[in-house]
Amino acid sequence: MTGTPADTQLEANRLKKLLEPTVASHSLYLEDVEVRNAGAQRIVHIVVDLLEGTGGVQLDTIAEVSRSVSDVLDADPLDGATPYDLEVSSPGVSRPLTELRHWRRNVGRMVKINMIGEENLMGRVMAVTEDSITVVPELEVKKGMKAKQGPERVLEFSGIRRGNVEVEFTHVDDADLEELDIDEETEEA
Repeated sequence: MTGTPADTQLEANRLKKLLEPTVASHSLYLEDVEVRNAGAQRIVHIVVDLLEGTGGVQLDTIAEVSRSVSDVLDADPLDGATPYDLEVSSPGVSRPLTELRHWRRNVGRMVKINMIGEENLMGRVMAVTEDSITVVPELEVKKGMKAKQGPERVLEFSGIRRGNVEVEFTHVDDADLEELDIDEETEEA
């Protein structure tokens, strides 16, 4: 491998095919493989994700996959002698929602949706079908006011350019503290 961008892309494609069965054996999906040169060695970065459901890939699972992938890479007969660093991660919330399974994994979450031919919107994903999503839009309100929800909308994928998960920070109010049996002194500590 000479290290040109085309060479590293070809190597990434080859490794993706090689590693897909190993990642699948852990009930995960191989989202991406990237190969980068770093001096005399290369960095092999793979991104794995859950096949279905919500939540994220557990750290213990990432460690197991990393060991399995490392064993496969070490035994790869087509690999040259170039040393590598292996990075295994799951996609973060900044990953754009571009595939049906991405949307399905984020049912119940707040997303920002970049629409084609109309204004973008923010809303909570309520349902996903093969060709659309159902969202409850968040309506714009004055700063400091509690957000209001609009009526449910069904959005065809053909009208969506992309979506991104919005990180939600919730504030624990007094009612939540009472449920948890936490008094104000404990909260202040």
